[in-house]
Amino acid sequence: MAFAYRTLFYIIGLVILSFGVSMTIKAGLGTGAWDALNVGLSKTVGLTPGSWVVIVGIVMIVVNAALVKRRPDVAAIITLLITGVLIDFWLLRVFEDMVVTGYAKQFGVFVLGMVALSFGLAVYLQPKFPLIPIDNFMMALRERFGLNLMVAKTLGEVFALSAAFIFKGPIGIGTLIVTFAIGPLIQLFYPYCEKLYNKLLTSAR
Repeated sequence: MAFAYRTLFYIIGLVILSFGVSMTIKAGLGTGAWDALNVGLSKTVGLTPGSWVVIVGIVMIVVNAALVKRRPDVAAIITLLITGVLIDFWLLRVFEDMVVTGYAKQFGVFVLGMVALSFGLAVYLQPKFPLIPIDNFMMALRERFGLNLMVAKTLGEVFALSAAFIFKGPIGIGTLIVTFAIGPLIQLFYPYCEKLYNKLLTSAR
């Protein structure tokens, strides 16, 4: 039963996270730095945003291994594939024809996406299954330099922002907000998700 709860948190977290990513993209105010990079690569090079989630993620697996001086987390490719498929599912299937107009609506959709993204991250981090490499980058920075989640995530976002500029990703006011707000939001949701997760695991024993 404990494994079932772990898997449930993992899958639900990824579904919510990918939904949040798609909402920030569709809002049209600029998306998170990593997502801006993936969308920029999709537009300038080709392939879908979900495909670039996988490709960029594989590169980050190598970077993370170098940071923590351990073997590459090859199992994370499974998480990458699931996330890439889910993001393309939301963007190219469910919300393909969605057009958000008007600043108020754009901002509302963006905030929904950012909150969902942060909450999804806090949920799927709980089971300690292989992480999306960009999130593992956050954890690797945390481990290597003794940072808290907020600072580590913000540093990762700034790093990705530089790359997103190069590939002309959808950068705007939303990107700036995500870069500096995503870390604190994860820090806010994480303890509550952790408490619920541990409670469910305890009841399953």
